[in-house]
Amino acid sequence: MKNNSFLYFSKALLVFGFALNIFANAQQWDNVGSVTTVSAGGSGYNNLAIDASGNYYLSYYDTSVAKGTVQKFDGNAWSYLGGTAGITTGTATFSSLTLDAQGNPYYSNQISYPGTGMEVRTFVSGSWTLLPNVTANTVNYQATAISPSNILFAYSSDGSGTVRKYVNGAWEQVGTAGFAGGATFAEMVIGSDNNIYVCQIASGVKVYRISANATSSDSWTLLGGAALGNGYTSDNSFSDIALDGNNNPYVVYVSSSAEGRKLNVKKFDGNSWIQIGAANFSDTVVNNTAITVGSEGTPYVVASIWDSSNANHTKNSVYKFNSGTSVWTKIGGDFVSDGAATFSDLAIDKVNNYLVLAYSQSGTKVKRISLSTLAVNDIQTQNTIGIYPNPTKGAVNIKTNSKIKSVEVTNTVGQIVSTKSSEQQVDLTNVPSGIYFVKAVFGGGNTIVKKVIKE
Repeated sequence: MKNNSFLYFSKALLVFGFALNIFANAQQWDNVGSVTTVSAGGSGYNNLAIDASGNYYLSYYDTSVAKGTVQKFDGNAWSYLGGTAGITTGTATFSSLTLDAQGNPYYSNQISYPGTGMEVRTFVSGSWTLLPNVTANTVNYQATAISPSNILFAYSSDGSGTVRKYVNGAWEQVGTAGFAGGATFAEMVIGSDNNIYVCQIASGVKVYRISANATSSDSWTLLGGAALGNGYTSDNSFSDIALDGNNNPYVVYVSSSAEGRKLNVKKFDGNSWIQIGAANFSDTVVNNTAITVGSEGTPYVVASIWDSSNANHTKNSVYKFNSGTSVWTKIGGDFVSDGAATFSDLAIDKVNNYLVLAYSQSGTKVKRISLSTLAVNDIQTQNTIGIYPNPTKGAVNIKTNSKIKSVEVTNTVGQIVSTKSSEQQVDLTNVPSGIYFVKAVFGGGNTIVKKVIKE
């Protein structure tokens, strides 16, 4: 009787494991709504926001009307806010989108030629209302955010980086103007701690912080005291910032040409910036990046391959960081798009537990994947490697349960170290003593990084 019970249990366990594996591997990106392309024509400059009820808001530059457009997904279908496409007076390329505590959207855009400045509109009671212009000066990069006290803030490249807040029908400067020395890829978030965090590239990727209650004479604080990395600033290689539930900022950026123009994510732990996973962890050159972070601290990033020598040039991938293995893993397949993907944005639907992605591919597409499915996938057997001896005086052996596609060794600043390596061994004999990282790339695109000490 005991043997039969064990047999039945074994069979049940086998069936359960098989079903679980199918369920996990079946994870995929699904279209949001009944359409594959949300915009009426070509698009760019996508922004995605989700309210506390699980409604999705999407803004983009709509080439069908040569204006900025905003749509809402109410759980069933997409519809234009304001009734039709095109809410701006002219071309609206650089733009941003944010929501207040009541779920009212605010859309900002660069005023089209021959005008200059930054416009902001809000959609309340069924119609769009144009607020006073944030500035009349020339603006391209920009961002908006709402504080815990429901005050609208705007950040732009005006004056090499200036933040203002909208109070009593007028815009007031927050902190000193031009504090960043430049505002390429300007982004802004406001935490529940009532602090403003801005990210941009100006002599490196930098994040500044100031209280939302600051006056125009207060100084901004450069987090970590210096740039957190050397960011690439061409080909839409955007930097981006997001906060976790404890107001810890995370930044994604594309490294410099000398570092391979690859993906990097760093987190500020209250004292300094720490690398999340391996430095330069993407397989090749990327651009069109964005980041979002779950309240529990799981970061997700999107990037498109920008390497004409690569067979998958221009396709985008979404990565999730596994804190248990310190590995970035592609989710929902190696690629989300099947063609050129640009102007990506990511957000988390906390109500329905989805990761949501917007990007342009002959028009704006919005897709999502279940975070519950991803959580199940996290418990599946992962590719593993063992490194020994460690520390080492020379050769390091690699033991793995899967076939390795490639092996790469980097130093602590992400530079590739010239060594002899194979699937079974890495030779560190001719490198200086110190800490190195062995990066193993598997056939499915997953990577594992192991730290090695060279004596």
